[in-house]
Amino acid sequence: MSRILPADGVEFEFTVPVVVIGGGAAGMIAALAAHEQGAGVLVLERDALPQGSTALSAGLIPAPGTRWQRAAGIEDSPELFAADILGKAKGEPDPADAARVARAVGPALEWLADRYGLPVSLVDNFTYPGHGARRMHGLPSRSGSELIDRLRGAVEAAGIDVLCEAHVTALYADAASRVHGVEFARPDGSSERVGCSALVLACNGYGGNRELVGRHVPELADALYFGHPGNQGDALLWGEALGAASRHLSGHQGHGSVAHPAGILVTWATITEGGVQVNTEGRRFSNEEQGYSEQAAIVLRQPDGIAWTVFDDRIAAIARQFEDFRQAEAMGAVLTADDPAGLARLMKIDPDALAATLTEVERLKREGAADGFGRDFAGAPPLAAPYRAVRVTGALFHTQGGLVVDDDARVLDRQGRPLPNLHAAGGAACGVSGSKASGYLSGNGLLTAVALGRIAGQAAASAVREENDR
Repeated sequence: MSRILPADGVEFEFTVPVVVIGGGAAGMIAALAAHEQGAGVLVLERDALPQGSTALSAGLIPAPGTRWQRAAGIEDSPELFAADILGKAKGEPDPADAARVARAVGPALEWLADRYGLPVSLVDNFTYPGHGARRMHGLPSRSGSELIDRLRGAVEAAGIDVLCEAHVTALYADAASRVHGVEFARPDGSSERVGCSALVLACNGYGGNRELVGRHVPELADALYFGHPGNQGDALLWGEALGAASRHLSGHQGHGSVAHPAGILVTWATITEGGVQVNTEGRRFSNEEQGYSEQAAIVLRQPDGIAWTVFDDRIAAIARQFEDFRQAEAMGAVLTADDPAGLARLMKIDPDALAATLTEVERLKREGAADGFGRDFAGAPPLAAPYRAVRVTGALFHTQGGLVVDDDARVLDRQGRPLPNLHAAGGAACGVSGSKASGYLSGNGLLTAVALGRIAGQAAASAVREENDR
């Protein structure tokens, strides 16, 4: 239960300068940044092991103007990236917010590589929808689990305290909305109180809270939730109770290609490299290239909420750089056949319908034409035997709306003034995707985790120094 309790007369068992709630990418990066600035830090994580939504993602971070891009001969800049963010979201996000994270993420990624040894590399063999340059970066396995493991290792090596199985249930604040400390519950039912000079909310959004999802994202109220169950909206509820402004609460990231029933993410490279989706009738039903986020609700509108992602061996070779795809193959979720008819039999759908669909797709590719849904097939490579297919459904990954923050990731009140000592990063802060799933540009989730995480940690440490100097 998320509560705000009066701080007057409360005694804390101990006090640390900076408390970070949440041990995902945003929280770990905030902790590293604050520690580097000389502040004492405590990370409170509700799970037995810090993972968060990061571990469930592909671990890919979009960043412009990096040394990895330059090595690959790719020209990019924060201005171009910010323009892509705003273009995908139809201008809904605040341009200052887009510019802030676009400027900050590249230096943050190089900092993580240089100072903490993260083996970052560029995804240079395909372009994600909506990105004007190849700017997606990741670790060797292209998995979020590797990313969070590396960050956790960096935090441990730095000697930063991380307290797991510590579920924060309340904040202690005064009448001026200054947070003086937090209360957290332990597995044995006991509770402890820790004081702080600055607090960073890095406990993501509310994707795991069915009530809030039903209120703000009703079209996905009954969808598979593919995020972390601990994302209960605590940061949003605490912030709003303290008078914070929130924005774009209906914004979210969905995904239209989660293997079903295996529950494994199937990379959208299966689509961008020339694959398509069909429903259980063997027919296409949308412009798949609009983006995987908005495709979630579209897939769920199909019979039984099911679709098939159809591609070929060439595309499968590209997809294998992602650990999730390799797991899907190992589990037998990826079907293979030498011709469309054989594939349709494995899929248990009408062979004639699938054959007709794929014949039409190949005609559009040959002619470089667009279909009735608006997908332009010009330049798309043809599909060739052996063919592949994965049974998928649509899912909610995480919410994108949240608390409004400034250039120092300080949470703002409804009049645009910063709350005294409260910062937010990652899914706890309002993202840059606007109010719709279609506004989500690939990587926007980890973009704000990395960029705002570092900003929040640095700013929290600075605030502590300033308080000590007074």
